[in-house]
Amino acid sequence: MNVVPDTSAVVDGRVSERVEDGSYEGVTVVVPEAVVGELESQANDGLESGWDGLEELKRLAERRDEGAIDLRYVGDRPSGDQRSRAAEGDVDALIRDVAADNDATLLSSDIVQAEVARAKGIDVEYVEPVARGVVDELPIEEYFTDETMSVHLKSGTKPKAKRGSLGEMRYVVIEEEETGEERMAELANSIVDLARQSSDGFIELSDDGMDIVQYRNYRIAVARPPFADGIEITAVRPIAKTTLDDYEFADELRERFQERKRGVLISGSPGAGKSTFAQAVAEFLNDSDYAVKTMEKPRDLQVGPEITQYGALGGEMAKTADSLLLVRPDYTIYDEVRKTNDFEVFSDMRMAGVGMVGVVHASRAIDALQRLVGRVELGMIPQIVDTVVYIEAGEVHTVYDVTTEVKVPAGLTAEDLARPVIQVSNFETGRPEFEIYTFNRQVVTVPLNEDGDDAGTDSGVGRIAKKEIEREIRSVAHGHVDVELKGDDGAIVYVDEGDIGTVIGKGGGRISDIEGRLGIEIDVRTHSEKPKGRGGAGSGDPGGNGRGGAGDGRDGQVGEERGSVVTPEITSRHVVLDVDGGVGETVEVRANGEYLFTATVGRGGEVQVSRGSAIAEELEDAIDRKRTITVVPAR
Repeated sequence: MNVVPDTSAVVDGRVSERVEDGSYEGVTVVVPEAVVGELESQANDGLESGWDGLEELKRLAERRDEGAIDLRYVGDRPSGDQRSRAAEGDVDALIRDVAADNDATLLSSDIVQAEVARAKGIDVEYVEPVARGVVDELPIEEYFTDETMSVHLKSGTKPKAKRGSLGEMRYVVIEEEETGEERMAELANSIVDLARQSSDGFIELSDDGMDIVQYRNYRIAVARPPFADGIEITAVRPIAKTTLDDYEFADELRERFQERKRGVLISGSPGAGKSTFAQAVAEFLNDSDYAVKTMEKPRDLQVGPEITQYGALGGEMAKTADSLLLVRPDYTIYDEVRKTNDFEVFSDMRMAGVGMVGVVHASRAIDALQRLVGRVELGMIPQIVDTVVYIEAGEVHTVYDVTTEVKVPAGLTAEDLARPVIQVSNFETGRPEFEIYTFNRQVVTVPLNEDGDDAGTDSGVGRIAKKEIEREIRSVAHGHVDVELKGDDGAIVYVDEGDIGTVIGKGGGRISDIEGRLGIEIDVRTHSEKPKGRGGAGSGDPGGNGRGGAGDGRDGQVGEERGSVVTPEITSRHVVLDVDGGVGETVEVRANGEYLFTATVGRGGEVQVSRGSAIAEELEDAIDRKRTITVVPAR
């Protein structure tokens, strides 16, 4: 008699069991190489089933040596692709082929394998699977108290937990004894087995080295080598279930949700209470007679049974969205929106008319909205998201109202610069706090002050305007360019005297074109016209030419006794002083009038000092102290 055990029978030890009770005395056990390959793969992944199966093969070898059975290994080993598709039956098919080719009885604890083999005319002996690692309760539940949000276990370390109230969490040691490798393996296997066997749990994700388990209201990540450097278990549980009445602006938010279907982003840092607030919103909408569904990966929102929770269909949220559009919910809670694909799915469903509530990680309320920039068309953002709720320490910290208006942006004055502007207003005060719009092909987010004006040139449109002016002028000027803003709608540009004509253009055409694009009046001057004491390149002696040159910038000689102010450039190898002339001349370099060193002007009109030298260190120290560097003729 020939017997072919499949992987399930080998793992459960069913063959040696039958040899010992005499049922298989004198039989020939034909082990498919496909079984050996699958067991080896499982053992390499740290799975207990793989090691149990290999132990069974050792017992069979001992029975062969004793003469109780004949043992043979036959067939082909499964390829990597076949092992990866084991759940689709590729390995089982190889095992059935071995049974058919050897006219053997297939021994299996897998009901699907047994039924398929019978359908193919193969003799089958089916045995009930062994209940492996069955536990009635979650083995790490003892680590949780009423104030415990998460438990963190890792082999070779002391168990820790995050405990406390929202906003006051503490990461504390909960046991002084380190958890050993064997104990961690036992806990990991028990958690995974419990999720598989219990109606209260399921495996959200299972991959090489990582299992994501949802058991009741616990979300548990089990990581194993080689994905992690040791066995690690992280279990998270919500410590509070809230209603919308527990939050500030509850009445206003209720009215806002009921007014029409909304696009809402719930933002905040990790652990701030975003998902808890999303759950409260979902329950409120359901109680308000809206059809509510959720899109989650993993599914861990604590909502009532009337709200169906959907995962990623086929691993893709886009497929889940397609299915939901057939279900036609009024509102969908999307937890969490992180990657570009998530934002695209969120946007598509919103534009299809579904009310959307998305949970987003962000350190500021405005950051949640900015994550849409570049992922969707700018003008579509207010149609996709009209409300941003920022959660901090479990409380509603800020609510923003997002609208669009065609207007002249704050910080600009020319009427012909009107454009679509996204206004982000504080929901409580009604005051605009940010404007988002396109400025010279760039999308800018400009903070506003209490009067609704640009909050300043350092952080608002002025900074962008200065940068754009410099870029435009440098594209045509050959020498140094320095820009000084004058209010919201004016600027002075200082250039080399030889660049004046090029920058202005024939009949002023070029500068007029730049002014028209930027909406800013530009006055072009030479560096020698820059008032003394102004910062930037070329500041200092009015007799300089703006690049550290001498006299009026035309004779190419090094300046008078007072010296010409230069702006050093620090490269990876040198500190460079551009004196713009006086090639071969000997000059003195000074800081705030104090002598530093004497040098000779090189062929390029520059003085170069090698970094790392004592002279360079002294010069760099003067630069760091913001001392004025001047060059004067050596006496």
